[in-house]
Amino acid sequence: MFGSYEWNRTLVIRTIASWALALLVFFPILFMLVTSFKTELQAIAVPSLWLFEPTLENYTEVQERSDYMHFAWNSIITSVMSTILGLLIAVPAAYSFAFSPTKHSKDIMMWMLSTKMMPAVGALIPIYVICQKFGLLDSLFALTVIFTMINLPIMVWMLYSNFKDIPYEILEAARMDGATLWDEFRQVIFPLSMGGIAATGLLCLVLSWNEAFWVLNLTSANAGTLASLVASYSSPEGLFWAKLSAVSVLAIGPIVVFGWFSQKQLVQGLTFGAVK
Repeated sequence: MFGSYEWNRTLVIRTIASWALALLVFFPILFMLVTSFKTELQAIAVPSLWLFEPTLENYTEVQERSDYMHFAWNSIITSVMSTILGLLIAVPAAYSFAFSPTKHSKDIMMWMLSTKMMPAVGALIPIYVICQKFGLLDSLFALTVIFTMINLPIMVWMLYSNFKDIPYEILEAARMDGATLWDEFRQVIFPLSMGGIAATGLLCLVLSWNEAFWVLNLTSANAGTLASLVASYSSPEGLFWAKLSAVSVLAIGPIVVFGWFSQKQLVQGLTFGAVK
């Protein structure tokens, strides 16, 4: 009886703590959403107003002031294309590391991962100069390639962990039956790792969509994504919080909805290899 009471109390505490943490994480998004329906005077009121007459004037002004669909389309192109290109590179690389390793495979993978520890600003000048020399400033092609490169280490590591969970005996059996490398991947590896590949793609799609540093430094109006649209609402006159909140909601809305419906796959991708 006492043990059951202790277990129930622990469960209640964990539930309350989980809800508290969830509300803490969600509160900034809720506050931004509420602010987007205020006037500018209501947005800067102290203390914050929670009871007010909502207005759509901020969303109307965003649509009139800027071409939202242009920036949204750029975000879609760069995110989707960089994800596809990244998978085309990461899948064979992870396959090689997992099933045909050399004595330097671990060192190469650790070197790839170490590149994520370098501040992005450390590589800004050489990349900017390269893009300038080849006429790639403010181009979707340059953004797509850069997004691919910055997400590639994560993609390789996630797929590597997924492939390592596949029993090697299955591959040996396929090879004994005369399967070629292509047959081995198409009929064995791909069906068993489809969930991991999808999760990796989903995560990198989200990361590419939210990338702002390279967008703000390498693009302007032509290839700007939604990140540059949000930044455009910061002016020398100050921040217009209501309009900034409205454009931020429009920027993160599609990827939040997408992430909500694919959260199971995203969590699975983040926890590959965590439990052996």
